[in-house]
Amino acid sequence: MGVDTAGTAGTADATDEFGIPIIPDPTDSAQRKRRAIIDSALTEFLAEGYSAASMDAITSRSGVSKATIYKHFGSKERLFLAVIGGILPQTYAGLESCTATIVEATNLRTALVDVTTAWARILLRPDIMSLRRLVIGETERFPQLGQLWYRVSYDMINGPLTEAFTELDQLGVLDAPEPALAVQQLVATTIGVPQLTATFAPDTTFDDAELARLITSGVDLLLARYAR
Repeated sequence: MGVDTAGTAGTADATDEFGIPIIPDPTDSAQRKRRAIIDSALTEFLAEGYSAASMDAITSRSGVSKATIYKHFGSKERLFLAVIGGILPQTYAGLESCTATIVEATNLRTALVDVTTAWARILLRPDIMSLRRLVIGETERFPQLGQLWYRVSYDMINGPLTEAFTELDQLGVLDAPEPALAVQQLVATTIGVPQLTATFAPDTTFDDAELARLITSGVDLLLARYAR
């Protein structure tokens, strides 16, 4: 799935399971042009949103003719879906599965604080925040992007945590008969607090002390409810 991984702009309107356009891998001679188009389009869409984004600006910035852009992607809509849909799976590339780290931790509280803090730092990065706002703003027009973001987020965060909480419940470390619910509560009270604030108040910043206070209090709240 993604910008560089299948189909052709001329192959009808081929899409993947999320409705993201399937775009063919370019030949070696076209690779640099494709990369220039993608980078320029991403910059333009993040800055202007979908409606206000200018194909002329993308053309000018990329140094690639408009005819070539349409040859590769077919339309502005397919370009937007391909570019944003292609980068979403890479959004959380810095995150690693926490399952083993949490299950095998000698101090569960410390492990949960460390994992959620590391995740929060990635989620609060300006580039990811900008992408998040763009997808939220365009979800009604492009629901497939919202569905893809949800799946990527689940696979990288909620899914591994649910696996860990299920195992901790079986081991008797947690009393969490509904591990998925416990995970939702943890995410909401730790990562969710600064993420929600930064999404809608872009000028807000969280220093290390404030982030630690928010996340630690969220972890303590969870353990007060579920720790045996």
